[in-house]
Amino acid sequence: MSRPLALIPTAALALIALSGTAMARPMTTEDVARLERVGRIAVAPDGSRIAYTRARLPDVTRGEANARTQDQLELAWGPEQEREYLPADMDVAAVRFSPDGRTIGFIWAAKGEKDAVWGIPVDGGGHRKLAEVEGAAVIDYAWAPDGETIYLLAAPARDTRRDSEDKAGFNATVYEEEWGYNRLFAAKAGKSADKAPRQIPVSGQVTALQVTPDGRQAVVLTAPTPSVDDSYTRQRAALIDLATGQAVRTIETPGKIADPELSPDGKRLALLAAVDEHDPSPTTLHIVDLATGAQRALNAGASEAAIDAEWLPDGRLAAVIHIGAQSRLRIYAADGETFTEVDPGSLILTGLDAAGGMVAARANSPTHPDELFVLADGTFRRWTSHNPWLGEIDFGAQRTVTFTARDGQAIEGVLIEPASGVPSGGAPTILDVHGGPESHESNGWVTGYGAPGQVAAGRGYAVFLPNYRGSTAYGTAFSKQHQGDYAGKEFDDLVDAKRALVTLGVADTDRVGMTGGSYGGFATAWASTAQSEEFAAGVMFVGISDLISKFGTTDIPQEMRLVHELKYPWEEWQHLLERSPIYHVDKARTPLLILHGGSDPRVSPTQSMELYRNIKVRQPDTPVRLVFYPGEGHGNRMAAARYDYNLRMIEWFDTYLKPGKRTAPKPPQRPTLPKEALAK
Repeated sequence: MSRPLALIPTAALALIALSGTAMARPMTTEDVARLERVGRIAVAPDGSRIAYTRARLPDVTRGEANARTQDQLELAWGPEQEREYLPADMDVAAVRFSPDGRTIGFIWAAKGEKDAVWGIPVDGGGHRKLAEVEGAAVIDYAWAPDGETIYLLAAPARDTRRDSEDKAGFNATVYEEEWGYNRLFAAKAGKSADKAPRQIPVSGQVTALQVTPDGRQAVVLTAPTPSVDDSYTRQRAALIDLATGQAVRTIETPGKIADPELSPDGKRLALLAAVDEHDPSPTTLHIVDLATGAQRALNAGASEAAIDAEWLPDGRLAAVIHIGAQSRLRIYAADGETFTEVDPGSLILTGLDAAGGMVAARANSPTHPDELFVLADGTFRRWTSHNPWLGEIDFGAQRTVTFTARDGQAIEGVLIEPASGVPSGGAPTILDVHGGPESHESNGWVTGYGAPGQVAAGRGYAVFLPNYRGSTAYGTAFSKQHQGDYAGKEFDDLVDAKRALVTLGVADTDRVGMTGGSYGGFATAWASTAQSEEFAAGVMFVGISDLISKFGTTDIPQEMRLVHELKYPWEEWQHLLERSPIYHVDKARTPLLILHGGSDPRVSPTQSMELYRNIKVRQPDTPVRLVFYPGEGHGNRMAAARYDYNLRMIEWFDTYLKPGKRTAPKPPQRPTLPKEALAK
């Protein structure tokens, strides 16, 4: 028996007034271009202060030079007590304190140099280089507990024999055979950078390391090769001897892993890991006994996802747990058997760090991106406010909604109503479908360059972000429900979401569109072809259109088999063809904007080309446009490309979805840019 549509109660949305005046300004695409957020956080060993990065893109709408996200180092010591700690043009990574807490370390590349480890004294003074590897970028680093050695994970050495060949035009590359492996070094920490650090021979592709408290061993993440597929499906945690590089123990986990964390006594390892090789995501929290390799899952089978974990000095383990669209801080006792929880209210916790009695978190909410919070007396206290202008925005009301799919499965999602309210007859509505599908939407900040969110709400749209079958945060069993059924029940959930929103009175049945990237792009392609009668407009980003050719052009073929279809293409050619959007182009009447990074290794740009060409030839009256972003991969990284995407997405929906007119003329080829964006 089907259950009735239900609303899940959430905390009321708190809107901030400016000087007592009512807020009336809608959010714009230009606002998205200037958003800032808290990135990496690191608590000082004595808990007295927090170093963190403030992540921001250059604001190209105001004339700043186009570039990727810049991470600027800041230091905080109390609520609204923080300051920039380095020049604003220094883009840093891997921020962490030295063991004595007197230095903040970070990775940075000085002009004309490779990434190296640098440090700046907490009590004042300039930054200086602490460690480097000649001719190679440092990827990660770790201090020995005594602070006398810095262990460096460096990029592969350059093959200088190729230089003369390249200059002469002999620049051919051998696909998947010219990989180089990351290298591990030990550098002496002193007044000047060690010019000849000792190389430690290690096997495989190492991507992260943590040194044990005795300074003799390290836990590393390693995969057989540098391939992305191996990093997904064959990566393992290993304990190595830092003197020889030999593996002392390899943790034999059966599938994906993430976030290894050494306990303060060095005897245990916390690890996010899959429960088997077919588990789509490492969301189960495990404790590993490093002496024996024995593993214990703390939350196996629970309808939730562990996101991050940090040991506390007393041996307890703090973990961020996402339960559906909400979050919790869970603190396990030292025995791992019992725990307590902190409910952060409307906050969505996304990361943790802990030291010296302080627990710090990165968290967002429906009205702000990630900010810095500190746990105090059982509640999270906000320390930073990096987008104060958000107080001007007239936000659309946001809440979670649960509906019942056609087979009785309960599906949850996040709904944003139009800022002006839902009109009689329903609003034009955008389904914003996440990728993966092994990820999920939380009831927090959901607006970005590819996520219409509050920008669309300010223009009169409702936006729904569904956690359809295959999503995480509802348990492994739920995340496996999509397997062996590409475009089946998982995408039927999206049609059922639309119908539920119409029943709720939120959506106008004739004006529902879809957008999404990667697997969400696949969903949009399917909605615009096989389910075209249901959806009035689509904006597809780096999406799949042909499951057969996708397997042959992606860098994750084994991941596709293990956690998605459970079969190879040659075991079911016809089935995969019929589950490909190109097969259903005869039904395509949905105006479709297709966007793709020109150098995408995950979903080849040819996937978008195939769909575009098939629609152009078979359905010449259906509006379709294909836009490539040169140099971009599986997601836009440059500020201008992100802003352009946001403009085009909103313009496409304004042209076709808002008026409900599928045959409207296409918008101009290039969106109108602010004068400042071109005044370099």
